[in-house]
Amino acid sequence: MLQGQDIICFCNDWDADPLSKKHIMTRLARHNRILWINSIGNRRPTASARDMQRIAKKLREFARGCRQVQENIHVFSPLAIPVHGNAAARWTNRAFLNLQVRWQCSRLGFRDPITYTFVPWSADIVGTLGEKMVIYHITDDFTGFTGADKQAMYDMEQRLIEKSAAVISSAGRLQEKVHSNTPSFLVTHGVDVEHFRKACDPATPIPAELTLLPKPVIGFIGLIEDWVDLALIRHLAQARPAWSFVLVGKIVADDSAVRGLPNVHLVGRKSYESLPGYCKAFDAALLPFVINELTLAANPLKLREYLAAGLPVVASAIPEAERLQAKLAIAHTEGEYLQQLDKLLAAASPESRLATSRSMDNETWDRKVEEISDIIERAELGPACARAALA
Repeated sequence: MLQGQDIICFCNDWDADPLSKKHIMTRLARHNRILWINSIGNRRPTASARDMQRIAKKLREFARGCRQVQENIHVFSPLAIPVHGNAAARWTNRAFLNLQVRWQCSRLGFRDPITYTFVPWSADIVGTLGEKMVIYHITDDFTGFTGADKQAMYDMEQRLIEKSAAVISSAGRLQEKVHSNTPSFLVTHGVDVEHFRKACDPATPIPAELTLLPKPVIGFIGLIEDWVDLALIRHLAQARPAWSFVLVGKIVADDSAVRGLPNVHLVGRKSYESLPGYCKAFDAALLPFVINELTLAANPLKLREYLAAGLPVVASAIPEAERLQAKLAIAHTEGEYLQQLDKLLAAASPESRLATSRSMDNETWDRKVEEISDIIERAELGPACARAALA
């Protein structure tokens, strides 16, 4: 494991749902110090109520200053202009962000830090902070997000790749887009197996709101954005009116396709700690993704979390789901979703659920962070050593 380093991490917001970034950084923080820089956003804000609320939240967080959220992790929310396609705005951001981040590093006593970034918008500031090395970890196709300036995102990502000592990708499709001499590595997501295996424990309580739902219960956990195929959920719910469909997560997309259906239950965002209980209530889980450029490059955390919870899973045919097809079922059409669910539900048993959970024992976040640590240590020794890790 990497030890004794100061790490500047450009990331999403710390208070958001635990994504791969938080799993990685909390483990690195066992032996290193982390300055976590909250996101300034990937798209130009609009006059919508949602964006106005986000701007107000960012101002409040900036006013709070740098705060320690747990041992060895400090979080800072900088002020910046999220207009990535404008050269003047980028120049202003670079100068202002540089001052803000350097000041926080000075306060914390950081020396020769490593910059570890997950976000393209950091391209103009990384390499200007006195760091000894930049690592870029790609977890999404940022050009595919709704509202993003696609050309600006692409250009920033290319600059970031060129500045990096190593590039890590969470999905094969993302790695294919790295056209550079920079050493490139594929490290798929991990999972907190012990946490989600609680779904197999008889002592784990099922949330009260789910205990009286008619069986079987078919579940989804995650942000309900425009990449979630709610029209598919509607079709499944209408085709199986005796089943219960539970969607756990914050709703951002238009949910009119499923709102009002008697057997579809939108229960909202739940704490990470409570998710094993929700998984325990499910008889099967879904990854109902629309197929587009964004999802084809995605490696959803929930797939491995479902499996660690022992759940039978039916997923849309995205490459990273197909990588796990020995452990789950793939569906290309609405009819295939129903056929696969019928088959999995008929074969389910407590023993098979525990066996599914155990099949994820080699996919832990601890193992993935050890792999990442090795990449960083080799990159610090120089490009030749980093490329040797590819051999």
